Amino acid sequence: MTELITLCENAVRAKYKAALIDTDKKNDVLLKCAKALEENVSFILEANSRDLETAVKNGMSESKQDRLRLTEERISGVAEGLVQVSELPDPVGEILDEFDRPNGMHIRKVRVPMGVIGIIYESRPNVTADAFSLTFKAGSACILKGGSDAIETNIAIVKVLRDVLSAEGLDPDILQLIESTDRAVTTEFMKMKQYVDVLIPRGGAGLIRTVVENSLIPVIETGTGNCHVYVDVEADLEMAVNIVFNAKTQRISVCNSMESLVVHSAVADKFLPMLYRKLSEKNVEMRCDDRSLAVLGDSGVPATEEDFGREYLDYILSVKTVDSAREAIEHINKYSTHHSESIITENKETAAKFLEGIDAACVYHNVSTRFTDGFEFGFGAEIGISTQKLHARGPMGLKEITSYKYQITGSGQVRG
Repeated sequence: MTELITLCENAVRAKYKAALIDTDKKNDVLLKCAKALEENVSFILEANSRDLETAVKNGMSESKQDRLRLTEERISGVAEGLVQVSELPDPVGEILDEFDRPNGMHIRKVRVPMGVIGIIYESRPNVTADAFSLTFKAGSACILKGGSDAIETNIAIVKVLRDVLSAEGLDPDILQLIESTDRAVTTEFMKMKQYVDVLIPRGGAGLIRTVVENSLIPVIETGTGNCHVYVDVEADLEMAVNIVFNAKTQRISVCNSMESLVVHSAVADKFLPMLYRKLSEKNVEMRCDDRSLAVLGDSGVPATEEDFGREYLDYILSVKTVDSAREAIEHINKYSTHHSESIITENKETAAKFLEGIDAACVYHNVSTRFTDGFEFGFGAEIGISTQKLHARGPMGLKEITSYKYQITGSGQVRG
């Protein structure tokens, strides 16, 4: 593990340098990194194709291959994320509060870099560039531990970005990738408390649980997404069909895709057949409770208790019929992963009760859950979606990966 310790020591050295880079320099470097990604598309795609070949040989599911796959369009999207981050206000140095004490001391609460941020993630190579752009703009160094499935792609992306850092006269160890695919190295990395200030897992339930249960480093927990849409008695049913179709099928492999439908019994007879016809375009399987199945008949399949709590990441949807918004809220809170939930209704009072009563990071009214995303929120790239309540919640952008300190100025005060 000597190599891992050296890597962590290099990150500690680099974090102090990263904290001193001024805003203009950070923005310029991010723009050059975005350009470098676009200029090295072929290099990155060649590496990605090797990972995909291995994935196919190993029998990886289509949804997971979709997470792993890069295209020219997706790389352009990643580059655009870096551009967006360069355009965001620099959080470092922001004065959060300041006040004077009766003894004449002046106290300021100032936003500062987190330090060394460790990120453990699965087969999502876009996270590699996203994580770098945010941690860099926030004045921190980062250590990345991507999944073995994307190792070739991650190595290629990190090389492109580190080359820019070096060319700009900066310490390339501001960004480091743990290239070993040995799980023992990952386990050891989670113990590097003396070097790493915070650890962020990004991936499936198994990965997140492993990090939360085994890390000695403070963890910001990002969550899986059993996301619900509730179609209320006063819903615009055409709108509801469009929103559910988008939330379920626009991209099935992501954590903000819809997995569970809750529908009011008064509209179920009309709405469920409408929805089935639309979802049939994508061959979505509807796993229904008894009341929903009575409406859909052979068009649906019986749901088990387990179905209501699952993140499918597939063309499958659980369906529950309820008699009130209150029952919908109770059902969602029981099975929610506290990620993203939505209500479709024209009744503002019902919507307000739903928005207040649902325990989730993001709660929507007449909007698809697919918008839970740092890019869509205007944060630029995101580090993940936090489903916990300390220290950040929802899409984590720049401000969510900083800390703060107090700066106290006086004129010789001593405490009696």
